[in-house]
Amino acid sequence: MSTHPSLRETVLSWLEHARTLPPTPQTITDVALAALPQWDTLEDAVATAASRDEHPDLYGKVKGDWVPSFSALLGESGLGEATRLIAQGADVPLAEVADSFVAFCTGLAPVPERWLLLNADLPRGTRIQLGQYTLQTFTLDELRQTVPMPVLHGLQPRSLSLDLITGAPFLHVPEPGRKVTRRPTWFDFTGPRAEAQHWQALLPLILWDSELLRVDSAFTVARGRRFDLNPKDVPTIIDIYEDSYGRGEEVEVRKPGNFYVPATDLTALSNFCTAIYSKIDAIMAGKTHPRRILNRRARRLERAARHLLAAYQHTYTDDTVWEVEADELHLDYVIALEALLISPNDERGGITHNIRSRASALFLTPERRKTVGEIVQRAYAARSTYVHGDVIKNQTEEEKLEELRALRLLTRQIILRWLILTPSNTDDLAPLLDDAAQCTSCRDRIDLPLRDFFTTTPPSSRPSDITAT
Repeated sequence: MSTHPSLRETVLSWLEHARTLPPTPQTITDVALAALPQWDTLEDAVATAASRDEHPDLYGKVKGDWVPSFSALLGESGLGEATRLIAQGADVPLAEVADSFVAFCTGLAPVPERWLLLNADLPRGTRIQLGQYTLQTFTLDELRQTVPMPVLHGLQPRSLSLDLITGAPFLHVPEPGRKVTRRPTWFDFTGPRAEAQHWQALLPLILWDSELLRVDSAFTVARGRRFDLNPKDVPTIIDIYEDSYGRGEEVEVRKPGNFYVPATDLTALSNFCTAIYSKIDAIMAGKTHPRRILNRRARRLERAARHLLAAYQHTYTDDTVWEVEADELHLDYVIALEALLISPNDERGGITHNIRSRASALFLTPERRKTVGEIVQRAYAARSTYVHGDVIKNQTEEEKLEELRALRLLTRQIILRWLILTPSNTDDLAPLLDDAAQCTSCRDRIDLPLRDFFTTTPPSSRPSDITAT
């Protein structure tokens, strides 16, 4: 039973009056609705049940006076949609709509959240906590609770939007200061791109598996009020299903990508992501630390991660990279390597040699170290060719893409191993890697921690140099 019967009764009266309104939704404008006496009565009931001191989000200033906000009460609450549906003759459960509206007005305003839709296929029931972030696949019932007036789902033309993302993996995080609107948010200018702004939670997932993981869309959600989902922001494909009569039916479904996690790996994924996020969090805790080495270490990791994620966002598949961008991606990967492996004490002329040597030292077998050195050498050659305005020659398009894929996988492995090995009291892993490259007896300081991590908290597949030892 509602604790505000006068408000509930007033809403029911408004909904009954909606049957007399024009049946075409386009003709029921917000201005026309606000001008009706019945609406004035509803505003008064809202003001009585929910004061501005307790619910400032429900009010706006009109001619110097604070009054219940028309856009909040009709738009954000979902009451406007209910009114339009009733005017069209739809069978709307009035009592449930009224209870939902009362709860909207008298409950606490939700904290806005940022939801990142990933091009992945994760098990049903996935819920992994990463600091303030949550990696989650939502059921249809859970999604319904995020939109205004859940009872209207299925009655609105846009309700199929939720079906597209049912079971889809979202990385979501509270963002108290974010404004919730229905305008496009992917290329807005309110801050860094989504993959750059939320790299700390995305990086563990990228390090889990070699398949490409990207952010497909970014939504802003205030649960129970606004969900800025635009179906056009959800990549889709057409699947054909057979009905009971054997007839094919075309159905639009979300395109998940190749980043697939079977249900049997969910616990391992959770353990891996939690371990990696903890390492990232520990390193980034030094970002505001007065000690210089902690600041530099945090900057190095953030820079490497941002460039890795930027390259991932521009790699649709390893075989379909825009030719004009293929050479540019070398820059992102090389910058990521340099951010982690260059030492402040390096002489400028020996950077390429040092990066090649240190990258190789992160691997456990001589065969793999040799391969890594060759990949880094070719990457630097391609990078120099590109930045000097020349064209990479003597490579077919297929060879260039294969080289780029090898560099991508290597950069991913180096970031993971750097995270495992970097101690909390230094910003520079170079001395340890230089010793290991020159002294066989020094290798245990690298090999043992790596072998222990990959054994106790492995990613989706253990690297070849780990399994070979």
